[in-house]
Amino acid sequence: MERDCRKGPGRAIIAIVMVTMFMAGCTSSSKPVKWPTRNEFIPKGAVKMTPATDLSPPVLHSAAWQTPVPMPAPISSAGAEDSPYMTPDGKTFYFVFVPDVSIPPEKQLAQGAAGTWYSTKVGNNWTSPQRAKLEKDPTTALDGCPTVRGNTLWFCSVRNGGYREIDLYTATIGDGKFTDVKNAGKRINKEVQVGEMDFSPDGNEIYFHNDKLGGKGKEDIFVTKNVNGAWQDAVPVDAINTADTDGWPFITQDGKELWFTRWYQGTPGVFRSIKNDTGWGSPELIISSFAGEPNLDAQGNIYFVHHYYKNGMMIEADIYVCYKI
Repeated sequence: MERDCRKGPGRAIIAIVMVTMFMAGCTSSSKPVKWPTRNEFIPKGAVKMTPATDLSPPVLHSAAWQTPVPMPAPISSAGAEDSPYMTPDGKTFYFVFVPDVSIPPEKQLAQGAAGTWYSTKVGNNWTSPQRAKLEKDPTTALDGCPTVRGNTLWFCSVRNGGYREIDLYTATIGDGKFTDVKNAGKRINKEVQVGEMDFSPDGNEIYFHNDKLGGKGKEDIFVTKNVNGAWQDAVPVDAINTADTDGWPFITQDGKELWFTRWYQGTPGVFRSIKNDTGWGSPELIISSFAGEPNLDAQGNIYFVHHYYKNGMMIEADIYVCYKI
């Protein structure tokens, strides 16, 4: 699938969930549900990209972190890994996976392998990724943009019964299972129009991006506050937003840093704003060259998605990490 890099990191994956051909109704079957493996639909001739074969490797602009490197196998594959979310303790890693970005979205949907996956850390090693089973049949919904708060997984999804084409949903995490899956509600989805998001440490604010609420440009970052149990109307984060794309926010656990994606010299880059006495400070560039959707663990290691391009086409994506020095 050809991807316009101006649409933002993760959109190569999230664009899949914008396909509504199945919303009119899916065929039912009495056959047992088959959950594909992650490698099942990766093309047989796919060659795993590496830093040595990368035409536009990510560029680090700070001395506080080590040079970015891909997350090791079994996280990285010859398919596309995107939309990273590392839990603060660094022990569970969520991401969105698509085995073959070159095929039409409807075929990716029919294969059933595209969606949210996760891996847990045992010792110094990551376990083989497992599918986060957030629906009864993997061909009836497409899920992405995972965020975790406590024992609740928040995620984007297209499925029957939503308020928008892409709605936010929640699921309870426990014993390797995801239960009580439900729509995040009319207020969050239709009225406030929360997009890809993250919570403030106290849970009373949601930072998110949206391109339909007005603002300075394309995607802009907004915040909604919970007052007496009710989410308030969204307010733009003017200190961050520009006339270009600003989105995919992440708030560090101390609440002092806002990380996000902004374009730099024609491709997505990772930026950081530090909170001061008057609010969010002037953003600084941390990583450039097809880098986006930043996420940090409690140790300050940066996880982000890096897209590989050739002749204007995205051919793969990996999750990279910059370890804190």
